[in-house]
Amino acid sequence: MNFSDIANTRQSCRKYNFSKIVEDEKLQAILNSAILSPSACNSQPYHITVCTGDNAQKIADATKGAGINKFTDDVPLFLVISEEPYNTTAKAGSVIKNNDYRSIDIGILSAYITAEATAQGLGSCILGWFDNKKVKKICNLKNDARIIISIGYPADGDKLRKKVRKSADELITYLK
Repeated sequence: MNFSDIANTRQSCRKYNFSKIVEDEKLQAILNSAILSPSACNSQPYHITVCTGDNAQKIADATKGAGINKFTDDVPLFLVISEEPYNTTAKAGSVIKNNDYRSIDIGILSAYITAEATAQGLGSCILGWFDNKKVKKICNLKNDARIIISIGYPADGDKLRKKVRKSADELITYLK
């Protein structure tokens, strides 16, 4: 699967096959891609906590609220991405440029994770709605969780939805 195929087929999966467990080799491929993800000054200011089994169910419960994320009950695997301190160089750059590179780096990391999940034939969804206090306790985190990524096999009948995106004219400006 080339990158264009991944970009065209990757979507937020909201219907998982709970009975089909993600194989260790597929999880390792995802984590290996995550390790290769670029970050400011190669600081990798994040930590990935892999949650399966009972811990996955606890994370699923922590992602629900106000009627959101009901589908997480069927997710067999979650990656909790927590924020870690910068290295010295990235911290200096962040202060000088007044830019939060950690958020950017976590976004890039999430893209690598979800792209590799797609390449492995898995579904994924990036979740920003969760109870951070509960997640920190479940995962024994010192720092805040920023993103949770659900991963698993899509349920039968989970069809590729039409992508609705802005036009190239709305998104791209060429300067010569």
